[in-house]
Amino acid sequence: MSTTLAGGRAARRQTMRRIRPRRSPAAVLLLAVGAGAAGVLWLWWRNTPSIADDTGRVLGAGRITGLLAGYLMALVVLQMARVPALERRVGSDRVARWHAMSGRYTLCLVLAHIVLTMWGYTLQAGRPVTDIVRQTIDSVTELPDLGKAAIGTGLLLVIGLLSVGGVRRRLGYDTWYHIHLLTYAAVFLTFWHQISDGNDFAVEPAAQTFWYGLYGTVTALVLWYRVLTPVRLNLRHRMRVEAVIEETPGIVSVLISGTKLHRMGAEAGQFFRWRFLAPGMRFSSHPYSLSAAPRPGMLRITVKAIGDHSSRLRELQPGTRVWAEGPYGALTAQRRSRGKVLLVAGGVGITPMRALFETLPGAAGDLTLLYRANSTQDLALWDELAKIADERGARLMYAVNSPDGERPDISPESLRRKIPDLDRHDVFLCGPPGFAQSVYEALRGAGVPARRIHHESFEM
Repeated sequence: MSTTLAGGRAARRQTMRRIRPRRSPAAVLLLAVGAGAAGVLWLWWRNTPSIADDTGRVLGAGRITGLLAGYLMALVVLQMARVPALERRVGSDRVARWHAMSGRYTLCLVLAHIVLTMWGYTLQAGRPVTDIVRQTIDSVTELPDLGKAAIGTGLLLVIGLLSVGGVRRRLGYDTWYHIHLLTYAAVFLTFWHQISDGNDFAVEPAAQTFWYGLYGTVTALVLWYRVLTPVRLNLRHRMRVEAVIEETPGIVSVLISGTKLHRMGAEAGQFFRWRFLAPGMRFSSHPYSLSAAPRPGMLRITVKAIGDHSSRLRELQPGTRVWAEGPYGALTAQRRSRGKVLLVAGGVGITPMRALFETLPGAAGDLTLLYRANSTQDLALWDELAKIADERGARLMYAVNSPDGERPDISPESLRRKIPDLDRHDVFLCGPPGFAQSVYEALRGAGVPARRIHHESFEM
């Protein structure tokens, strides 16, 4: 049920008292990561004697890259653990970007470590550099735990290659997702090499304790948040499909019932990863946003058919069991810092915006929603949005292509014409990456500070 808020100065003052913007801890976390990397380099410096020749320099560089690779590898897994403090405070899409970037750096450091170390071993053995392949084979077969590390490295290479943009887009989401889970096996296999005899963490007890603590903590977080927490959530709330409703051609809403759903802690603007236990869908888990404010006995998602999984949602039968993980995402009212808010949605990005449009506190005239779609027929949930706008005294606008296919003008100038005081708004933005980027640039051109543009990407 929508809530009508009284207009005027009193309502606006009440709204501002309720606004407590929550700052992202991203900067602090990045500083902590940098401090950890500095500590790893200090460990190398402390345990390294003076280097007098080329062999020592090459081996030293190999040790540095290996230590940093091991450190980043733990962070890569941490970013996969779905820790609420990261998912809700930093944002799932930002954590996903960190994960992708950390993975690329880790893979580069691992390859550099292998090449430099094997090169150094080749020089140390008095062999010509051309024998580096033979030296590598000998090392893998003779040195402790290096065989397992080689298998783990191979898995990392496969995952890295399949995560490259062009290759990734050719894979189905489910295929890529399950291959990506091999990261855990890769990290497990390479870990034992890091603490083998002769390595930095084997000869320095304090460092070994730290390394065990780092990897042990990350492992505990993964088990808790990726395994135990979802099990507890689903056993407690026992969710099932209540109904499937076609909103527009190609877009359906799925109503999900359950027990005490309000105790899940979900907020408007967040999403869950949903698994529907129907034939052919049991092993698929996909992220979909809530398209309405959470109710004690009901949740709703609205999904556009753009792939095998989303296309099959219309076939779900009432009573189908649902397995969910979440809630995730930082696109919530906690990001708000101003009394006036503009919500911008592109396509199916309307789902979190619709929930926020319903629930964000505000006086009459404080909320504006701009909905971009290809045609008026594609404006999903439009009747609901119009009702909410009427009840709340909010402004509702749409931007669709002209009959001849010309795209609407969403530029700094057009935005300022429609919303003259736009630079004094918070903006919540959700839509496909290309759309989100163009709107972001238009908003910046219209004078909206970057810190007041809150957005999440579909590229999870």
